[in-house]
Amino acid sequence: MNFQPKLCFIIPVYDHSTNLSVFIKELAKKKFPIILVDDGSHIACKKIMMRLDQEIEGITLKSHVLNLGKGAAIKTGLKEAKKSGFSHALQIDADGQHNIEDISRFILEMNKQPNALVSGIPSYDKTVPTIRYYSRYATHLWVWINSLSKDIKDSMCGFRIYPVEQSCLLLSTQKIGDRMEFDIEFIVRWHWLGKPIVQIQTRVIYPEDGISHFGFFRDNFLIAGMHARLFFGMLKRLPKLLKQKF
Repeated sequence: MNFQPKLCFIIPVYDHSTNLSVFIKELAKKKFPIILVDDGSHIACKKIMMRLDQEIEGITLKSHVLNLGKGAAIKTGLKEAKKSGFSHALQIDADGQHNIEDISRFILEMNKQPNALVSGIPSYDKTVPTIRYYSRYATHLWVWINSLSKDIKDSMCGFRIYPVEQSCLLLSTQKIGDRMEFDIEFIVRWHWLGKPIVQIQTRVIYPEDGISHFGFFRDNFLIAGMHARLFFGMLKRLPKLLKQKF
């Protein structure tokens, strides 16, 4: 019998009140269950999510009392996906950066390689802030060092499909950060395990009324610490990684 993937969407939300209703209603047209994770939002955004939970069939709302970070929200979503029997979960940001129309392309790759992490490679337009665009290259360099390869074309894109069972196993055996460092650290540790990665070019925009919760000092500090952890972890795994590579 052929394996039939069972997909849900995971959307981490922290105070994305402006366009959240429009975004979720558009996403709901794809006819897949949606796990909304409220990461300690303020009351205005909470009310929007509670209303959407009541109005739209197929939404599951999970809530954090406090803001724990994007990574923590994704972890909560993946645990809920596993509990609910989903084989795969598509992570997409709530701020409107990602191209909903590319979801079908991600699903196509998921069906071809159900054991692969399917992740986006951003194609930016002029809306991307210059400092954000060029600062990504520092992370690219460290990821290439820590993975001993250029296999990972982009580690920071939060538009991806996770194989749920394998992802939850990785999260249960490895300590991975809870904030903006999560996306990077997860894909590197996935690569360390020799698991397949498929990366797809996808358009990413920065909406004029978009809200970013990237804390320049806090999150850059956490990302720097994460790169250091991965570097020393890479050194410990160097013989095994070299054996996998050669």
